[in-house]
Amino acid sequence: MQTIAGRLWPRPSGARRFPVEKKLYRTQPDVQVLVEAQRPAGAPRGEIVLVHGLEGSSESGYMLGIAEKAFRAGFSVIRMNQRNCGGTEKLTPTLYNSSLSGDYAAILRELIERDGFREVFFCGYSMGGNLVMKMASELGDSAPPQLRAVAVVCPALDLSAGADALAEPRNFLYERRFVNGLKARARRKASLFPDEIRLDGIEKVRTIREFDDFITAPNCGFRDAADYYHRASALRSIANVGVPALMLAAKDDPIVPYASLCVPAVQQNPHITLELTDHGGHCAYISRWPGEQRFWSEARMVEFFRTHSSLYAAGQIDSASAAQ
Repeated sequence: MQTIAGRLWPRPSGARRFPVEKKLYRTQPDVQVLVEAQRPAGAPRGEIVLVHGLEGSSESGYMLGIAEKAFRAGFSVIRMNQRNCGGTEKLTPTLYNSSLSGDYAAILRELIERDGFREVFFCGYSMGGNLVMKMASELGDSAPPQLRAVAVVCPALDLSAGADALAEPRNFLYERRFVNGLKARARRKASLFPDEIRLDGIEKVRTIREFDDFITAPNCGFRDAADYYHRASALRSIANVGVPALMLAAKDDPIVPYASLCVPAVQQNPHITLELTDHGGHCAYISRWPGEQRFWSEARMVEFFRTHSSLYAAGQIDSASAAQ
């Protein structure tokens, strides 16, 4: 119930008060991703990069919800569209998938080297959470000091476990929605790049695992779905994460089994804080309390970033101007 309510419950519209600058970042020679950048009044207390989940976009409710809270705390925000998402299929000949952590590392470099940001934070939901943690684990102890912290909600760190969970009868409606969206997107891509995208077997696809077997794997350089899940799951390298990281997970999440996150590589990494709740669904976390705490995970992540912002600690920003 939380999962459905989290998708339908309207967020405050405060994020739309701030002007949006649409930017294209080139992450590979033939790949561009579209982001929506917004800045608060006054000097920002750092840059938060938001990464959505499967079949989401920069306009997803949770992206706007956390953006609004981040602005009120004085951060500037980049709401990313993953490759092909948010109507950007024409910007790259490739499909999007859970292995593309290099896109986020490339954007991190640009924010530091080109845009001059002193403090950058990454936040990811579900599939986006896997990508953020995969990036952090690949950077390891060599992460630039400007990457202050990362936070993820219901991260799909074990892709095989997530595919199995979606295939359970109770999740039929969730899986059908994802599969229908992915198939429609693949067909749009094939119409734009007929020499690049193969759709062999798409008419047989009924599950996420079948989509990854027939479409993701052959189009993205994997042997099959099992090979893709193994190589793209952040859980494989998460012991290497070397920056402060917050992971939120709910025991009643129907899509990401919380047991898949309660593993030694996570629990024994001193940089990772794993917070498990009994309730929250998948990326919902609707509380009984109104106002700032209604969407608890959004408030929790902004609070986590505040504790890791040296600009806050040093008192270099005028609180009054940041809250305007």
